[in-house]
Amino acid sequence: MKNIGGILFMGAQGNPQTEKALKFLKVHFSNITVYLGEWKEPLPEAAYDWKGDYIISYFSRWIVPPKILRNAKLAAINFHPASPDYPGIGCNNFALYDGASEYGVTCHHMLASVDTGEIIKYKYFPLFAKENVDTILTRTHDYLLILFYEVISILAETGVLPKSQKSWSREPYTRAQLNELSRLNPNMSVDEFERRIRATSFNQWRPQVNIHGHTFELKNERS
Repeated sequence: MKNIGGILFMGAQGNPQTEKALKFLKVHFSNITVYLGEWKEPLPEAAYDWKGDYIISYFSRWIVPPKILRNAKLAAINFHPASPDYPGIGCNNFALYDGASEYGVTCHHMLASVDTGEIIKYKYFPLFAKENVDTILTRTHDYLLILFYEVISILAETGVLPKSQKSWSREPYTRAQLNELSRLNPNMSVDEFERRIRATSFNQWRPQVNIHGHTFELKNERS
């Protein structure tokens, strides 16, 4: 096991996968500062005073500010729940909309701009015809945890992170693009309707229909 100076771990509060990742990290390293948060919760002020070797973001609800990124002497890395083909937000939604035959997970260096840093390691898995948002999320979370185990094991054994030759295939998807994907209008074809409904239906969320300037939300048939 290589000696690491200090690690800042940032993750999601109450997330079972985050808890498993943190437990595994503590098996290999001892000098770990942990911040777990929920959506819209502000980043603790104390995080700005941290200094060490590595920052690890795993399902973190925060976009790590450049000031904190600069406090990592060796690297700041993120585990992204999508393949290098889908940076940004709404990754699984766009993969379903595209009818992608495969999807994946990615570990990459963090820069000020989200999902643009060099890729460390990634994994692909096949998508099936009956996939929906629920199934793809479940499988993605499982594969992301496996990727975490692999990357952290390599870091613990060698003291360095892997390097991949893979690059992001496009600019990160934005919130505006995801919102647009969730909109339907009467001029769309039946195929377009079906693709968007499949890609953006999850639990209580459903795409919205715009008719003559009025917006209606599709009914959740399970409610």
